[in-house]
This record gives sequence, structure tokens and C-alpha cells, in this order.
Amino acid sequence: MSPLTETVLFVFSLVGLGYLAGLTGYLKPASGEGISDFAVSVAMPLLLFQTMVNSDFHGVAPWPLWGAYFTAVAITWAAGHVVTTRVFGRDARAGVVGGVSSAYSNVVLLGAPFILGVFGPSGFEVLSLLVSVHLPIMMMASIVLFEMFGRSGGEQVHPLRVLRGFLRRLFLNPLIIGILLGLAWRLSGVPLPGLVMRLVDALAETAGPVALFAMGLSLRRFGISGNVRPALALSALKLFLMPALVLAFVWLLGLPPMTAKVAVVVAALPSGINSYLIAVQFNTGQALASNQMTIATACAAITTAFWLTVVVHVFG
Repeated sequence: MSPLTETVLFVFSLVGLGYLAGLTGYLKPASGEGISDFAVSVAMPLLLFQTMVNSDFHGVAPWPLWGAYFTAVAITWAAGHVVTTRVFGRDARAGVVGGVSSAYSNVVLLGAPFILGVFGPSGFEVLSLLVSVHLPIMMMASIVLFEMFGRSGGEQVHPLRVLRGFLRRLFLNPLIIGILLGLAWRLSGVPLPGLVMRLVDALAETAGPVALFAMGLSLRRFGISGNVRPALALSALKLFLMPALVLAFVWLLGLPPMTAKVAVVVAALPSGINSYLIAVQFNTGQALASNQMTIATACAAITTAFWLTVVVHVFG
């Protein structure tokens, strides 16, 4: 078994163990919520803080990376919206859910441990650059579209309300806090005290396995309940169209090999829980979002291995 194949199997085996723990009742649903909270609010922010403090981003091209990735996001989001509304006849609000489900990669619970396991610290540095703008951009797009499609017919969109909601969610997000604190500490030039470094390292090292296990538990909680055909169509957009677009853009822009490989693999990741939370906020498409997330994650064990093989062949 090649190291690459073993890493893919290891990552998705941890997700499977979490799912099995929920399926058998070994862990209660409340346990899954607590483990997810720890991963997203403690371990992952400290991992990002550690990366911002210690990493050397020399040679990583952020603007071409962001341009290639988010152009693919916009195209895939639009495709998901059209498929949901035109092909399956859902309303515009459900179309927003379909769009975000097609384009919102699970960059935290699945992406961070996966990229770290496959590409190591240098790959995680590239991922950190994506995470630093992925959350704000996707949050802002979701809030704007919620204001446009989620209000009753007579209500107007209020730009200040949109901006306040965006800033509140942004600066209260633990991942963004971890990134900003890490950058601030880096710029200060002050070395971390030994005890603080040990604490950060110890908790950050738990981020990967805990996040993957928590993701498996969450999949058991959501499950599949109807809307299978549209969920399959949106999963195909997420797992094939979006990484293909990113691959084309990073190749055309001539991005460095490591940057290009990480961008394509992140694009190939399945959707995460954020698409479901947006559906809950819209009060529409909850089953569609949860089904798409579950189906795409189940298929991703095979499709991510495929895209890994492609990027290794193309970029070395």
C-alpha cells in the first residue's frame, strides 16, 4: 500500500469510526456536539495560531491562489443554484442552499487534518492562507444571499444590517481569532514562552484526529432523508466540477506545485456542516443540505484519492 493511499484510508477511517460510535450508540449525540465544539473552538484555532507564528510563507502566491479558487467557487455555486431551481424546480431560497452545498468545502473538520496528513506542514501553510479568507468570503456571500432571498416579499435589504451581521460573525469566529492572534504575535517578534508553546503544541496536535472523529459523529446525526436525486447532483458538482475548475485555473496561472495541489484537493473535499446551518437559517432545504453533505462525504474517500492521483501526475 502506498503512503498516499494509506493516508487517505487513515483519514476516512477516523471519520468512519466516529460514524460507527454514533450508529451503535456507544457515544450519545450530545457527546458529538461537545467533541465538535472542542475541535472547532479550541484545537483547530490553536493549530492555526501555531501555523501563523511558526510558518514561512515564502513562495506561496496568495492572490493568484485566491483568484483561482474563488472563481471556481462562484461558478460552482451558480451551477448548484441553477440545478436546484431549474432542474429540480425548487424556489430561490432552496437554490441558495443548493449553491452553497455545491461550493462550500469542509476545510476545517476534514480539510485541515487531511492536508496536514498528505502534504505536511508546507501544505498546511497553503491551506491556512485559504482558511483565512474562505470563512469571511463564504460567510459574507451567505449573509448577503440570505438578505436577498430569505426575507418576506415586502422587506428590504439593509446594507448596514448585512455588514453588522458579517462583522459580528467574523470576529467572534474562533478560527479567525486564532489566525489574527497568530499573525499579531508573529509581527511582534516576541518568542512564545516555553510553557505556552508546550500547551499550544499539545492541544494543536489533537486537532486532526478529534476533528475527523467529530465529523463522523455529526454525519450519523444528520443522515439521509429524501431529496436523494438533487443531493446526488449537487454532490457531483462539488466532487468533480469544482476541483476540475480549480485545476484548470491553477494550471493556467502557473501556480507553484504545492500551492496548486493543495488548492485542487481542498476544492475536491465534500461539503461541511456550514451548508446545513445556512439551510436551517433559511428554514428551507435542510434535508437537501444534510443529504448532500452525507452522500458527498461517503463518496469523497474515492474521489479525493482520484484527485490526489491527478494532481501528483500533473504537478509532481
